[in-house]
Amino acid sequence: MNKEFQDYPHKRYNPLTGEWVLVSPHRTKRPWQGKQEKPAPNTLPAYDDKCYLCPGNTRNQGAANPEYQDVFVFDNDFPALLNESVDDFNDNDGLFRIEPESGTCRVVCFSPRHDLTISRMKPEAVRKVIDTWCAQYEELSTREDIGYVQIFENRGEIMGCSNPHPHGQIWATSSVPVIPASEDDRQREYLEDRGKCLLCAYVERELENKERVIFENDSFVALVPFWAVWPFETMLLPKPHMGAINEMNPGQRDDLADALVRMGIRFDNLFETSFPYSMGIHQRPTRNGTADHWHWHIHYYPPLLRSATVKKFMVGFEMLGMPQRDITAEQSAQRLRELPDTHYMDREG
Repeated sequence: MNKEFQDYPHKRYNPLTGEWVLVSPHRTKRPWQGKQEKPAPNTLPAYDDKCYLCPGNTRNQGAANPEYQDVFVFDNDFPALLNESVDDFNDNDGLFRIEPESGTCRVVCFSPRHDLTISRMKPEAVRKVIDTWCAQYEELSTREDIGYVQIFENRGEIMGCSNPHPHGQIWATSSVPVIPASEDDRQREYLEDRGKCLLCAYVERELENKERVIFENDSFVALVPFWAVWPFETMLLPKPHMGAINEMNPGQRDDLADALVRMGIRFDNLFETSFPYSMGIHQRPTRNGTADHWHWHIHYYPPLLRSATVKKFMVGFEMLGMPQRDITAEQSAQRLRELPDTHYMDREG
């Protein structure tokens, strides 16, 4: 890539959403006099009798968890969606519109161990999480009242995670949410205009130059997308074309488990902390049939900028104009790529 892109401000286009991000790499030369703090130590017990997600404990609404041994799924006790909704409402001038939205919210406990994260789990244990995601997607996608299945994980207090026990969520909505709907449109348009899958073409280009690639295995590539907004935003993309996670064969599921663990370790090693992020799977809407234009993928959106406690905030121009970043995607990828695959808590000496 032209060296000027690493020194001068420019905009980068996101073909998945049609949006732009302002990149200002020259600003990384300015001195930092902001807030610096030491991260809290990562000391959690393997079992917490006050945790509502630990095996055998009673949850807030009175239900008792089983003594589960690996992955445990249950309907969220405080769901954002219900089976019932409201009627349509649209006033005469179109300024006040309401549409119904129903669905199902579930919690997926990744492990009975309270003190683990995906980065600290064995790949074979993470494989069980992946199998659960696939089974949940298959079940929910057969329901006539479900249009989209969003699988995600919020990790860390600053990402709004209310409990450190390793878990994620599944929200299945009657309509397709705004961001997956935008990705649906852009991928369909690209296939119609160019005769090939947008993300197949993108993966091919990224694997050619390697500039933003963090690591790869037989089935997946981890990279910082060219259009990344957050400082250490990354994606996991399958190399073969697949529209949804349930299309993976057993070997590809093993490779995804390997990639999830390795990505988690790289994040934790970056600032030697339990790295916060929101991670989610984007895949084809459930009512789209084969949806040949869809190539499923995983987004990671971490908020950290300079250390375990210095965060990136969307303020000022970013709230009023457009997203902006200083460190380039190439610089972020290089930092993550150069980190070891061994977790910092497992190092000798």
